[in-house]
Amino acid sequence: MNKKIINVAIVGVTGYGGLELLRLLHNHPTVHVVSIHNTSNDSEDISVSYPHLQSMYKIAPTPFDPLHIMQSTDLVFFATSSGVSKDLVQLFIEANFPVIDLSGDFRLNAPDYEVWYKKTPAPQSLLDQANYSLADFYQNDSHYIANPGCYATATLLALAPLAQQQLLDQENIVIDAKSGLSGAGKSLNLSSHFVNVNENFSMYKPNHHQHIPEITQQLKHWQSNIDHIQFTTSLLPINRGIFVSAYVKLTKQLSADTLQKIFEDTYKNKPFVRVMPKDQLPDIKQVVGTNFADIGLTYNPNTKYLTIVSVIDNMIKGAAGQAIQNMNHLFNLDETTGLQLIAQYA
Repeated sequence: MNKKIINVAIVGVTGYGGLELLRLLHNHPTVHVVSIHNTSNDSEDISVSYPHLQSMYKIAPTPFDPLHIMQSTDLVFFATSSGVSKDLVQLFIEANFPVIDLSGDFRLNAPDYEVWYKKTPAPQSLLDQANYSLADFYQNDSHYIANPGCYATATLLALAPLAQQQLLDQENIVIDAKSGLSGAGKSLNLSSHFVNVNENFSMYKPNHHQHIPEITQQLKHWQSNIDHIQFTTSLLPINRGIFVSAYVKLTKQLSADTLQKIFEDTYKNKPFVRVMPKDQLPDIKQVVGTNFADIGLTYNPNTKYLTIVSVIDNMIKGAAGQAIQNMNHLFNLDETTGLQLIAQYA
């Protein structure tokens, strides 16, 4: 294993994703966080605003300077909101400097980004140099990694074994996805108000969530006849976690035992995907605080629907943890390095 220290910078450090990167990278044996950057002019030590970092980091945000970052680090993480990195990364791309982008800015082609994100996209010439990288199926030939979205991660891991075997009935893919409040980011709005979230349950962005096209895009890469899915998202009154319920029909009749084996065989060498025993379904608590995706399935022979449940911690497996997993791949480290975490069960 390569023991060289990897010097990194984090842009967008004060969002949930950036703070989670700081937390996880502190215990990574081969990473040193050299610099952190924010869009504001705050230059105080990070622990002043975030006391949980006292004695763990002594570092203050500095102005964003691409040339300085490239001279002093080996990799930069962008943990910015969508619409930010696309305007900041040109010099990194032109220099083939390693970037892992946690935002949605480089996950889609320009026309799809404009439709789904309602923002002006990056030039297609830059988008063409990025690689969308679901870390558990890492195949990368680019220095610019577009880290998948949280809903996309949980959904794609639930469907990958079937899509890769051409088994999904393209007209019967129904996804009911639910997320904790941290998935909405730190910006305040009425829907994230405590009184509206606590002891409540609500659906949002039905058929319009920005993760839909990246899910469809990757499914189509595996199974070319998939052009659409039925996808809804709901807000759970919890801080962390995603619970995806996928209801699908198949292109051929298979037994429950055969389906179970397909999932187990797909993930037998994937250390961060755990397949539950037959007819056992996971819950969110067993993955909170970890980089695991836990998956269970059950088949109804009467309706011919297969139900797949996929659970992840949206801030780790759905964001910072997967970014570090991608970084480990990029630098030829064992993908579990710095990510061997046990769930925060209580």
